[in-house]
Amino acid sequence: MSDGKGDVWVEAGFAELARAGVEGVRVEVLAKNLGVTKGGFYRRFADRAALLDAMLEGWREGRVAAIAQQTSLDGQEPRERLRAVIQLYSERLNPEGMAIELAIRQWARSEENAAAAVASVDAARLKHVSELYRATGLAAEEAEAQAFLFYCFIFGQSLLFVESGPRKRSQLVARSAEKLLD
Repeated sequence: MSDGKGDVWVEAGFAELARAGVEGVRVEVLAKNLGVTKGGFYRRFADRAALLDAMLEGWREGRVAAIAQQTSLDGQEPRERLRAVIQLYSERLNPEGMAIELAIRQWARSEENAAAAVASVDAARLKHVSELYRATGLAAEEAEAQAFLFYCFIFGQSLLFVESGPRKRSQLVARSAEKLLD
């Protein structure tokens, strides 16, 4: 089976997942959204479960590859790389990406395959960021704790509504991020 990249059914599935959660990912809905018949779906996938598996696998592979690439030093100092990752996630808000992330995490609360995909992505994220903190000179346990705080911050800040407006928010995020780099 392909990794789902470029697959119109998988992409339509993600769009519906972001909009309505996993319950909304239905063959009839996707066919209607794509303006095609269900026949094309069944030529590509055995059933809805196969589509959901392809979506999880595509999401998992994409997130693991993304964090590996985002944390690659490429000649940068570890703190600068960490700063760049924080900026990437806090300044460039991606509402659909966050909606997909949250929908998959909600799905993971009741479905084993989704939980395994989320656990795999979280482990990769924590491992790569922990390695950056190790490269700054922290011991393994300290680096793991910092990586955990890093992701609590990355995801938590994206969920908080700051009443004072976007400029105040970006200043608050920047000051908070500096505490993760001390």
